[in-house]
Amino acid sequence: MAETTTKPGKKARPKPGRKQPVLAPKIGVVGMLRWLWRQLTSMRTALFLLLLLAVAAVPGSIFPQRSIDASRVATYLQDHKAIGPWLDKLSMFDVYGAPWFAAIYILLLISLVGCVLPRCVIHLKALRSPLPRVPKRLTRLPATAERNIDARPEDVVTAARETLRRKGYRVRVDDPVDGVQAVTAEGGRLRETGNLLFHLCLLVLVLAVAADHLLGWRGDVIVPEGSEPFVSAVGSYNTLDLGPWVDTDKAIKPWSMKVDNLDVTFEKNVPKSSPQYGQPRDFRATVTTSATPDGTKTTRRLAVNDAVKLDGTSVYLLGNGYAPMITVKSPTGKVLYHQETPFLPQDNGYRSVGAIKVPAASPKELGFYGFFLPTASFSNSQGPISTYAGLDDPALVLGAYQGQLFPDSQPQSVYTLNIAKMTRIMDGNKPWSAVVRPGQTVKLPDGTTISMSKTIPRWAGLSARYDPGKGTALLAALIGLAGLIMSMTLRRRRIFVKVSTGGGDDPEGSAGDGRSLITAGALAKGEDPRLQVALDNLLDGVEGRLGTTPTSQAGPAR
Repeated sequence: MAETTTKPGKKARPKPGRKQPVLAPKIGVVGMLRWLWRQLTSMRTALFLLLLLAVAAVPGSIFPQRSIDASRVATYLQDHKAIGPWLDKLSMFDVYGAPWFAAIYILLLISLVGCVLPRCVIHLKALRSPLPRVPKRLTRLPATAERNIDARPEDVVTAARETLRRKGYRVRVDDPVDGVQAVTAEGGRLRETGNLLFHLCLLVLVLAVAADHLLGWRGDVIVPEGSEPFVSAVGSYNTLDLGPWVDTDKAIKPWSMKVDNLDVTFEKNVPKSSPQYGQPRDFRATVTTSATPDGTKTTRRLAVNDAVKLDGTSVYLLGNGYAPMITVKSPTGKVLYHQETPFLPQDNGYRSVGAIKVPAASPKELGFYGFFLPTASFSNSQGPISTYAGLDDPALVLGAYQGQLFPDSQPQSVYTLNIAKMTRIMDGNKPWSAVVRPGQTVKLPDGTTISMSKTIPRWAGLSARYDPGKGTALLAALIGLAGLIMSMTLRRRRIFVKVSTGGGDDPEGSAGDGRSLITAGALAKGEDPRLQVALDNLLDGVEGRLGTTPTSQAGPAR
């Protein structure tokens, strides 16, 4: 078989029908990093990461979160022993503190910074750049128009300059060249300014939300009406959610608040069959506050949507209910439990559930679980119910358990009783239960007594929040909205006008006949269906300023 040889300095010819491989240039490590950076800092990637962040936050609304209610997480893990541990490993019970959520958040910040800041630098340079020269052939532009006007060219140029300036254009008038005067105008530069302003505010908004998560905190507490003042401290709240960077010694200030009176108004001036009967109408609390426990006392009003500001902390009224004073005594008369116990409302009639936990009882701990009924009624089908939220006929319906109140030291809600390691107290062959009225005392089979006071105070659910980025987030949202409106309504346009002497049927024209020929062209950045209308409208304005009748019937331009 014959061998083919190639002469030195000459390339071998490719064989017919054989596809030659495409040799791509090698970009190297630096080139690959540069390509990755450009992909990350593109606006498409930023929008994708923003959507991904919204999707990643969905599990936080589906599964209970430890930062909000640790007892619900413990209950969920106990009820779902197969899938619960796997969800816990994936941080589904602590979504907003999960590493994968933080990674998306950080990538979004980097993408926004790398995308917006270079564009801001380019836009600043464009704002200071001079206007372009007038093209030689205006007829090649997307929108063109010509007018013959009975006015001197100097007057026409002045009228065009003033009309453009009144419309918000930046105008430059060039010196005459060969008897032709040129006017260059540019408008709508604030469109890009609004676009960048929107994205900058979006970046500030993301940073403000991050500051709230890292430096903010939230504490919830139940304060009975007329009880001792509540003093803000780490151990005083029923639930406390601290940001990762919160310094409790500096962030949580020791202010105090006492709930003097809680006014709750319910609808009663309608028939009982009406769905509006018993509906809440107003919740207001009279509180006494001070910046320090021993500071000056101030009486203030606290409402649902009207927070009280205390040393940088906002205190909100979130809920209310009844907290009857319960007393439990041993068979020998020793007081085992004596405190105001909150019950949580379940419906418009304020049928409330609650638990009374007596760890001081012996030899076994004692627990009661049941309902507080402001206006008690007993139904064969529904059981104990409340027909009205007011205290018309209050009663406490209870059952009793004994055993271990806190198995495995798991957190519990103050309204529930964990009976996993407890047994029901029996009265003969049936479970013990009782209905306790105000001022009444009932006895358990072993001689233990439980009673309810005659006066039944309410409790107020207070939520103290410290949000360092709240004001910044609100301001960024408002400015960003204004920038978005600017970017959607403004049009980026360039208009070029040439004014020469003469016109009409005389192609030569004359410098002294008092007539001028206007040739105008317009160019837009992007799609602009109203560009020709805007140009005709501009020339109509020039003719109107010169006192002549506009020759166009164009409508108003946006």
